[in-house]
Amino acid sequence: MQTTRNSSSSSSLVLFLLLTILLIKMAQSVPSPSPAVDSSKAAVHIVYTERPQDEEPEAYHLRTLASVLGSEEAAREALVYSYKTAASGFSAKLTPEQVEQISKQPGVLQVVPSRTLQLHSEPGKLHSGPGKLHSGPGKLH
Repeated sequence: MQTTRNSSSSSSLVLFLLLTILLIKMAQSVPSPSPAVDSSKAAVHIVYTERPQDEEPEAYHLRTLASVLGSEEAAREALVYSYKTAASGFSAKLTPEQVEQISKQPGVLQVVPSRTLQLHSEPGKLHSGPGKLHSGPGKLH
């Protein structure tokens, strides 16, 4: 009985050690995020640029972004939207350090945090219907 218990304890210990080693190896094989790509600090920013002269706007935006992020693949992952009509620029997920770096790139005019604004109205004060928008007693149509 004593031998069976020792054998069972030994087997459990060996199994535990093997699992521990396996977990350590797995943890070592997972790449840790580099400081430049730490998405936990990244926020969406709008980067206003000069209008590109001899290339498509999106290609220019990707090239500008890749110059800071290190690769076109990283630039494509960070790019949220490329503005081409009313303004020239793009929105991208950037860390504070990346914002500082991209602000210094040639052709970059301004970098600002993206904000979402919500329109708030009191019930009954602003009504809209098919083809109409009216407000209060003066009723704008």
